[in-house]
Amino acid sequence: MLGAGASVYLSFGVLVFGSTIPALEQSQQSSTMQRAEPGAPGTHSTGAPSPGQQPDRQSPGIISGIVTDKAGDLAVGAKVQLTGEAQTPSQELMSGDNGEFSFTNVPPGPFHLTITARGFDTQQFSGELNPGQAYLVPAIKLALAAAVTEVKVRGSAEEVAEAEVKQELQQRVFGFIPNFYVAYSPDPPPLFPKQKFELAWRSVIDPVTLLGVGFLAGVEQASDRFGGYGQGAAGYGRRFGAAYGDVIAGTFIGSAILPSLLHQDPRYFYLGTGSTKSRLMHALVSSVVARNDNTKQWEPNYSGIIGSFAAGAVTYAYYPASDRGAGLFVENSLIGIGATSVADIIQEFVLRRFTSHVPPQTNPPHHP
Repeated sequence: MLGAGASVYLSFGVLVFGSTIPALEQSQQSSTMQRAEPGAPGTHSTGAPSPGQQPDRQSPGIISGIVTDKAGDLAVGAKVQLTGEAQTPSQELMSGDNGEFSFTNVPPGPFHLTITARGFDTQQFSGELNPGQAYLVPAIKLALAAAVTEVKVRGSAEEVAEAEVKQELQQRVFGFIPNFYVAYSPDPPPLFPKQKFELAWRSVIDPVTLLGVGFLAGVEQASDRFGGYGQGAAGYGRRFGAAYGDVIAGTFIGSAILPSLLHQDPRYFYLGTGSTKSRLMHALVSSVVARNDNTKQWEPNYSGIIGSFAAGAVTYAYYPASDRGAGLFVENSLIGIGATSVADIIQEFVLRRFTSHVPPQTNPPHHP
């Protein structure tokens, strides 16, 4: 029994041979007529072309072949597209039961075949067809396409928020100063209460935070501010405790407790695009507006404003009696709001270039 490939070539031979029979009969009839009319111009009595006669340069030809896979199995139903300089429009057909394809009446000249099949890489073949030629294309072998699977693992909303917080906890100015409360991502996910408390906790226990509190306490002691604390190591300790209490109260009340209750985001959303004026306005209003966790819309920053006064009320309780008063309460509260605005301006125009582990910004975030 003939193999599949051999049967294809045999069938092709029969096809070509069979196609020559009508031509042969026509040639014989023509020759007979020529012999009957010996004076016909351009012919000889034998029917053969004259020695100087050239074949028709526009005579169409045939392009055929078979398609298999790497294992040699015949590829049934592969799409074969034929294009060429004189081929308008392109022709398409599907390989047959034996993987065969055949284009007839193809104009002579350069041609190009494109073979595609589901699950296989696209194959290409180019050649040039002479006038009246039956062009047999070498067997085209299809290779299995490499499996490309795109898996987008997004996880739950809380898991996405946790990943965002882990990214923000790596942000440090000059590589060591914490810069946790800035969202550089184009559209950062809302934080859950767990992440808000995590940011607050990591912020207040950071060694750089403790160093900053220690420096502030030293400045207050040198200027004898809050004289009721006294001087010496005891006075410095009291100032350090009060300053650190301010940080803890302000951070947890304004950035964790109230934002969790009111569903507001305590972070600064870096803009980074637009005019200087628009970026400046964005930074200035960020201390008094916040993004709602549920709607992602901007609204008055109740968490930050109320948090500043609440923190001021808490800190009022442990300052020296001689330094207490309405002035201290209002001062600490307003200083907190004003300091946030100044910090946001610096964030918008300065700190990004000095902050480590900042994600690339591809699209501007929503802003108030």
